[in-house]
Amino acid sequence: MLTIKRVPTLVSNYQEDVLEVSVLPLYAFKNDDNEPIENDIQTLPEEECQMSFLNNLLLGLWEERMSQGLFRYDVTTCETKVIPGRCGFIAQLNEGRHLKKRPTEFCIDKVLQPFDENKFNFTKVGQEEVLFRFEPSTDYKPQYFSGMRVNGGISPSIVAINVSPIEYGHVLLIPRVLDCLPQRIDRDSFAIALHFAREVADPFFRVGYNSLGAFATINHLHFQAYYLSVPFPVEKAPIQKILARMGLGGAGVIVSKLLNYPVRGFAFEGGNGSTARDLSDAVVNSCISLQKKNIPFNILIAQCGKKIFLLPQCYAEKQALGVVDQELLDTQVNPAVWEISGHIVLKRTKDYNDASEEYAWKLLSEVSLSEERFEEVKGYISEAAGLQAEDDKNINPEKEIPDSPGPQVASHMPPDCLVLQ
Repeated sequence: MLTIKRVPTLVSNYQEDVLEVSVLPLYAFKNDDNEPIENDIQTLPEEECQMSFLNNLLLGLWEERMSQGLFRYDVTTCETKVIPGRCGFIAQLNEGRHLKKRPTEFCIDKVLQPFDENKFNFTKVGQEEVLFRFEPSTDYKPQYFSGMRVNGGISPSIVAINVSPIEYGHVLLIPRVLDCLPQRIDRDSFAIALHFAREVADPFFRVGYNSLGAFATINHLHFQAYYLSVPFPVEKAPIQKILARMGLGGAGVIVSKLLNYPVRGFAFEGGNGSTARDLSDAVVNSCISLQKKNIPFNILIAQCGKKIFLLPQCYAEKQALGVVDQELLDTQVNPAVWEISGHIVLKRTKDYNDASEEYAWKLLSEVSLSEERFEEVKGYISEAAGLQAEDDKNINPEKEIPDSPGPQVASHMPPDCLVLQ
């Protein structure tokens, strides 16, 4: 059974309420970062294939919480549609999230800020909101325990519901929750997020991250994830290889830039024979560099962890400078990872009814760095991740560039979360 209680604890000579977690369900994921990244649920031996169990576990527990009335609104009743046009932007009308979501409680002009125990943080979540622990296995095999006592002094990584969901199955992954880490990317925590995407092993389940200054609303380290039954537009955007790092036998990491997309961004993929660690290290080193240089960014982990989008942005900076079109500001859309990826959450019926590709393109173009600034960031990433310049000779910008393939419309998702075409 799940037991979480509040107890006074002496921390640095003052009293602080923290969560004492005694027993939690535990999903222990296969902890092998050196396995080739192309090995997935379809290629692993049947006895090792437990990813579908995690998928079913997450959805079953999430639906159980929904039946208990723990969400602030019923997200399955929110209208959703694909906007006509080449990109296939997705619009959702979600008035409840606007009215009931927690406000941002920190300044938006600094990517790195210390944790503040006086602000809302995830040690204050209700016990019923926690679904399970998600931590590495000790024997390289995925396992599930319905109740596992937390050893003293260990801060568990947990998966909890997002009580203000954007979509079906919307959860939070909170690494080492009791350590009260601020919202910043570090090597170990990002590896957990990548494993989460790989273990769920569903191409319609994506993991996202917002830095401070890129519309993270809580300064306590967390990732978000949910199911969406159609491809994100960013997943379909054509790409051009610009950087690469090759190791022994040709293994390495390839970095491409988005083409024909309103936001300039990077797509990281593993090369032939590369490992999850290779890919994770390249992304993490890049993010750490951007954090140090105070450049806000968003991350989307897609394709079951095989493709990772790193999207630097400047919308909040433009807002502060007063250079964003008032018509866009009036929609009150904060373009975080989901919006930048092409799933735009709208808060007014009028905006939803009038949603067009022109509007979506205009909004996301305001998010994007200039070409000059993007090239500067490319240089930072190249240096931080040890990448070399690469040109894809097969891409001719003067000609029509075909879209990249994305996952097809899901047939296994519940009818309530399918997107109208």
